[in-house]
Amino acid sequence: MSRTCDICGKHTVTGNSVSHAKNHTRRVWKPNLVKVKTEIEGTTLTLKICARCLKSGIITKKV
Repeated sequence: MSRTCDICGKHTVTGNSVSHAKNHTRRVWKPNLVKVKTEIEGTTLTLKICARCLKSGIITKKV
């Protein structure tokens, strides 16, 4: 599944954009995903993770 964080599962969310006149139009919120190379159990993997997971230190970038 594209646009999904491999760690926490955060994904695209849909809803309505509501104007001052209460007009509703459909819109999309996309997560801030970053491709990161990391090493897990001795193997190098490329993961798509959200910026929040990267900032929290759950995954460390491979140098």
